[in-house]
Amino acid sequence: MAVNITDRSAVEALIREQIVSTIFQDAPKQSAFMGMARKLPNMTSKQTRIRVLDFLPTAYWVDGDTGMKQTSMQAWDNVYLTAAELAVIVPIPESVFDDAEVDILGEITPRVNEAIGQRVDAAVIFGDNRPREWQADIITLARQAGNNVSPSSGKDYYDLTLGEGGVFSKVEDDGYAVTGAIAPMTFKSKLRGLRDSNKQPIFTHSMQDSSKYALDGVPIQFPENGSFMPDIAQLVVGDFSKAVYAIRQDITVKLLTEGVIQDPTTKDIVYNLAQQDMIALRVVFRMGWALPNPATRLNEDRTGCTFAYLEPGTPATTQKVTFTVTDGKESSPTAYEDVRINVDGAILKTDSAGKAEFNLRKGTYTAKITKKGFVSVTETFMVDAAAVNKAITLVAQS
Repeated sequence: MAVNITDRSAVEALIREQIVSTIFQDAPKQSAFMGMARKLPNMTSKQTRIRVLDFLPTAYWVDGDTGMKQTSMQAWDNVYLTAAELAVIVPIPESVFDDAEVDILGEITPRVNEAIGQRVDAAVIFGDNRPREWQADIITLARQAGNNVSPSSGKDYYDLTLGEGGVFSKVEDDGYAVTGAIAPMTFKSKLRGLRDSNKQPIFTHSMQDSSKYALDGVPIQFPENGSFMPDIAQLVVGDFSKAVYAIRQDITVKLLTEGVIQDPTTKDIVYNLAQQDMIALRVVFRMGWALPNPATRLNEDRTGCTFAYLEPGTPATTQKVTFTVTDGKESSPTAYEDVRINVDGAILKTDSAGKAEFNLRKGTYTAKITKKGFVSVTETFMVDAAAVNKAITLVAQS
């Protein structure tokens, strides 16, 4: 005889499922650069001027009791922080918002904040999607100062980092002390097992210190926000206290219930919030940064850099950009030496042939060419897949 039973399948529609409200995800990651650089007071306008020491005075010994005292001078330059804007709009249908069992806005907001930190780090350190208003990125500035180390020399990672000619020494040779380092997570495996001359590990891990990891006593961070670009650098070290940033508008979140959202490329209207019963979360953040690079006794001409980096096995492609500065005469032009060429914050001086060579990645740059007693020249140029030669004519001031 058949035995009937009201089993689970028969009452499945009546059984209430338990839903765990917790969303399994990692914690949002913040900007590594903003956590290590020096924060200035908030900006009160789009652009903030920083006065930077540009020329150092010199003292002279006086010859005898009646010797003549010589004169000297000191000069300053201006470095500007220009606020650039990061923003995003997240549209959400109202029905989805109402039916969700979790706080959608509460879940989206920290992830948008994380995306802002990722964009800041990528732009400041590597120049990825760098705003036109900003100076060159840290990698570009270090490269022009010769503060790049190639692993192709056959040295081990101890020599590449802490040895003579390593990334630490590049910063120290320019008169600065390394205060921090940034590397991708994969670089940990290269650091484990490295020992100093006393067989002590140079890569340490401590849960008590504010920074979990240290490289020869210097805190090192491994960004988890996806900003580090290992195809450009394996390790970035420097005096982060010399890099500054300021906020013009802190992260601002606004809920929009009316208006339209357009495609940024075609300008076509994609969503009409009121007509389609939608809301949109708009997040805006504005900040500027700079590496002022003032004149010091060990970096008087300001051509050094407070940062250095270790290149990957295959270095990022750069093109040689050569500036030749003369008086512009067609026959036997006179070359000008010690002309300062500032390419988005990277400074070099021309040699006796009037030449200065930069190594730049693909992009658009602005150069300011200056020499005392001459009219300044500003040039905007593009770097693509070939070397660039720029002939500059300086005209004496009348």
